[in-house]
Amino acid sequence: MKYIILLNSIIILLITSCSTSTKPTKNNIKIIGAMKNVMWKGELVGTINLDTIKDKKGLYGIGPVEYLTGELLIIDGKSYVSTVTSDTTMVVEETYQVKAPFLVYANQTDWNIEDLPSDIKTIKELEEFIDKKALDFNRPFVFKLKGQIDSAKIHIQNLPKGTKVSSPEEAHQGQINYALGNSEVEIVGFFSTEHKGVFTHHDSNVHMHLITTDRRKMGHLDKVLFGNGDIKLYLPKK
Repeated sequence: MKYIILLNSIIILLITSCSTSTKPTKNNIKIIGAMKNVMWKGELVGTINLDTIKDKKGLYGIGPVEYLTGELLIIDGKSYVSTVTSDTTMVVEETYQVKAPFLVYANQTDWNIEDLPSDIKTIKELEEFIDKKALDFNRPFVFKLKGQIDSAKIHIQNLPKGTKVSSPEEAHQGQINYALGNSEVEIVGFFSTEHKGVFTHHDSNVHMHLITTDRRKMGHLDKVLFGNGDIKLYLPKK
């Protein structure tokens, strides 16, 4: 009996360790922590300081700021943090001096670039298009888009200080939504069919953050209308 108890303890320890350590995938995507641990277990403290990532060449990453007090985006080696200042305004700062409770990131310098088809208008349509386009890709993988959108809705986490979290509803307390009109933007996303609750939500295979090209607005992308603008899709070279 004591050996069974010891074995169970070792298994629990291994599972716990894996949930918070860096887990490189086939595509060298690195995953720190997990969204579900933040949303359901209230693990809000930062598990990684972005400044400890040594190789910043072609670095891309997304996640929330620790204690859900903002959003972060790493795009081509530069790190941006957005925080709420009011219901209609935000501050976007370029800095690596920030911690995240969960983070997905990768170094990617070689891209295949193509025009996004004009009939792709929404996130769901984009997700389906990328899924079919990348059937033979190693997954997960990073992708990005650049160009003009018709409209978008982004949000920034703004959890009140001291709030305890044990559900997604509690985690989104204080969240502020922002509407964007006609804008020149860049979008960084990570695609996976196997990481729901880790770095994508339970109903999606993509997690994307948007930043305007003037670097004045940035947040988690909830909704977008690509319209008929010139949008370039960047997929990693295999």
